[in-house]
Amino acid sequence: MAAVTIYYLEMHSFDTRGLKPVPQDLPIEEACIKQYQVNRLLYELVGENWQWHDKADWSSERWKEYAESDSLRTWIATHRGSMAGYFELQKIDPHTNEIAYFGLAEKFIGKGFGGALLSEAVRQAWQWGDVKRVIVNTCTHDHPNALKNYQSRGFTVYREKVVAV
Repeated sequence: MAAVTIYYLEMHSFDTRGLKPVPQDLPIEEACIKQYQVNRLLYELVGENWQWHDKADWSSERWKEYAESDSLRTWIATHRGSMAGYFELQKIDPHTNEIAYFGLAEKFIGKGFGGALLSEAVRQAWQWGDVKRVIVNTCTHDHPNALKNYQSRGFTVYREKVVAV
């Protein structure tokens, strides 16, 4: 069995120093009309390369309950008419927002979009309610630069956990 390290990260204040501007050719818009099928598509599009399996066997009803909940918001990044990536923000409690899912589609990795998309996720997370903490997690199955990207935007690791897969 292989081991995977999960990194749990947090941010306790909004600091713009590590944030990158969003390129003009990478519009990022909130999906204000919730459609669970879009979340499922983005989850598969982005997560396929990173072994995202936690929602792979979900029914349509379960996807709908998750994606169309008032506690979840989704943003989609596009580039030249194609879905380049996305992020989901989930309200964990009145003062904590989580970047529940974040990533780029394979064809958009290596174009310098990751830092900008994560920066927008951080900005949006701090704007949603009376936030005192923003959290996210990543693991050793993720892109090799994922942990560095989170830390460069201001997140710090508060816990690590090794699990067998």
